[in-house]
Amino acid sequence: MAPTSLLLSFFILFSHLSSASSSGEIENTPLTITLPLTPTFTSKPSMDPMVFLQELASASKFRTHLLKYGKTSPLVKSPLYPIDYGGHTISLSFGNPPQKLSYLVDTGSDVVWAPCTTHYKCINCSFSAKEVPFFKPQLSTSLKTLNCKNPRCTSECPRCKQGNPKNCSQVCPFTVQYGTGSEFGYYLLEDLHFPEKTFHNFLVGCATVALRETSTFAMGGFGRSMFSLPVQMGVKKFAYCLKSHYFDNTRNSSNLIFDYRDGDTKGLSYTPFLKNPPDYPIYYYLVVKNLMLGNKILPISSKYLAPGSNGSGGLMIDSGFAYSYMAGPVFKIVTNELIKQMDKYKRSRELEELSGFTPCYNFTGHKIEIPDLIYHFTGGATMVVPGNRYFRFIPQIGFGCFPVTTDAAKTLEFTPGPSIILGNYMQVNHYIEFDLKNDRLGFRQQTC
Repeated sequence: MAPTSLLLSFFILFSHLSSASSSGEIENTPLTITLPLTPTFTSKPSMDPMVFLQELASASKFRTHLLKYGKTSPLVKSPLYPIDYGGHTISLSFGNPPQKLSYLVDTGSDVVWAPCTTHYKCINCSFSAKEVPFFKPQLSTSLKTLNCKNPRCTSECPRCKQGNPKNCSQVCPFTVQYGTGSEFGYYLLEDLHFPEKTFHNFLVGCATVALRETSTFAMGGFGRSMFSLPVQMGVKKFAYCLKSHYFDNTRNSSNLIFDYRDGDTKGLSYTPFLKNPPDYPIYYYLVVKNLMLGNKILPISSKYLAPGSNGSGGLMIDSGFAYSYMAGPVFKIVTNELIKQMDKYKRSRELEELSGFTPCYNFTGHKIEIPDLIYHFTGGATMVVPGNRYFRFIPQIGFGCFPVTTDAAKTLEFTPGPSIILGNYMQVNHYIEFDLKNDRLGFRQQTC
């Protein structure tokens, strides 16, 4: 981790800024706010497709490990690669005058933050700190720091515990950990500008130090907490429709919609969000009634499909990463049936070993037919994921793999956290709505 003295030096640097009020302001609220949603660059055009697939598998496993085990996770070592893995960004403008940066949309985290100093330190990162776009707090007339005695500061402030109230005047620190790295800094209150409205006293993290990061983007947390972008904006729901991204550096955007209206959206099927267990407070949990491959109902135990009181089991929906995850027993049942239904194609054991994904096939000279993967949720909602949306194809060599990670090699049958993590690759060409007011997810198939 970054040395404490390094963090404190940045805190002191900005401590002269005025302290903030304890709540945000929302006024003259529009019905909706719509932003372009843009796929991130995901690979270098010259990159070997086999190497790229291997790196995707490694990064996917690392993020999955953090989502499932969180802060209690032991240290996991993983290679770092200078590419982004199928995320999506929106542009947000903070400060006066407004400063625009690109923020990754991540429903698996809850803090909005941006690098905010020319002295930004990046330790063991895959890029140079000089490449990072950053927010310039010294140029903003509306910026305020958040101190430890402010009720909006929920971070650990060690000096406050020493019993001297004067120690609580220090800035409120923040630390966030992701599957690929960590960020350290402190909280600010700033103006957030949209064409339709300005939000005052918006809580945003000022990142001064990064550890093992792979992306130069700022982060927009959309998880279930008071810190997240949609909750601070006071929206009743938000929705997106993700365009197909084949990791080819295309920049065609779709839309992210912040919606202040209540009620059903036409054509959507709904399934309820589950109450979050204490160890996983920010995730969007769903109950799967059954899972089908083609017309076959898979014999998966309900203990994996419905989350227990400790958060083990069920499905988490995650926009922040491309590929999905299945717990060992679920993965085994799904892949065994997949192998049966695709026995006319030749398995590529070599590609499986190289990529870390399984099964993989050689489709050269064949018409590709892959069975649909169908999720039946509580409430009657059904999500159909076509084969070309959950298989990763490498057209340069005529091969393809089932790009879902697992912990099948572990000895524990039932691991902590969700049994299924639905990544954004399976969400493509679905309109997906997170109804925060009514605690439910709505979706329908459509071309985005």
